[in-house]
Amino acid sequence: MKTAGIIMIIGSLLLLGLFKFPLWNIMLGAPQYPDPLGMDIYITGIQGVDEFDLQNIDGLNHYIGMKTIPKPEEMWEFSVFPKVILGMAILGVIIGILGFFKKLNYKFFLGWFLLMTVLGVLGMYDFNNWLTDYGSNLDPNAIIKVTNPDGSPMSYKPPLIGYQKLLNFDVDSWPHIGGYLLFVGMILTLIAFWLGRRASLKKTTQ
Repeated sequence: MKTAGIIMIIGSLLLLGLFKFPLWNIMLGAPQYPDPLGMDIYITGIQGVDEFDLQNIDGLNHYIGMKTIPKPEEMWEFSVFPKVILGMAILGVIIGILGFFKKLNYKFFLGWFLLMTVLGVLGMYDFNNWLTDYGSNLDPNAIIKVTNPDGSPMSYKPPLIGYQKLLNFDVDSWPHIGGYLLFVGMILTLIAFWLGRRASLKKTTQ
């Protein structure tokens, strides 16, 4: 259980990387922009990849009626998510320490993983809802109006993950360093569970 406890602690601490590195990244490329515009999405707010990217994206969005990119104080998620991540990291470290000293069952490792998975799914669901509202809730008085073949307003919703063509823009949406650290951290907690289970089964057969 000692090895499992150490791995659990390391996996939980990797979540703290989300306070330093972006969770997600969205890039917009077009012929008129040799250097693509991009935004990095942190758990505390949204920043441009380069200095004026957010300003340029908001300028483009203005013409088609999209809202400006929200500031941290305009979305409750940017105040709640850091607390959730910090709380889960602390909880994971406590579980790992108790596991190291054999004060709790290895199943707590799996419990932490399942809780983090549920929170992650809810976070992605909320993120997708924001993207939908951001790309579909357009100003009816926009300068440029583009419609679908059936006459309905075109949606400019960026993809949740992957590539999509929006007008003449190539849009890529992928996890960033923080997202990968979160993924690795969760995988480590699964490994901790497996090691703890193996140690427990070995003990019962002796």
